[in-house]
Amino acid sequence: MQTQNPFLDEMARLTNAAMGLAQSAGEEAKAAFRVQADRWVAELDLVRRDEIEALRAEVAALREEVASLRAAAPPRAPRKPAAK
Repeated sequence: MQTQNPFLDEMARLTNAAMGLAQSAGEEAKAAFRVQADRWVAELDLVRRDEIEALRAEVAALREEVASLRAAAPPRAPRKPAAK
């Protein structure tokens, strides 16, 4: 919409430019925050989810193996308490 007043037209253009600048600054700030957060997380040396899932599967397999070995082993005699 165009008005007959050039002052209002100029104010509308300036306001529009200021809003665009504010939006760009906001996006730039978000990008900088993401970069800093990624750098911080990388410094923490965190474990990724897929690595944890692989370890859980390995531990479950080892537990099954231990249980089967215990079941196959002959029963042991009870230990005597240590003398004091």
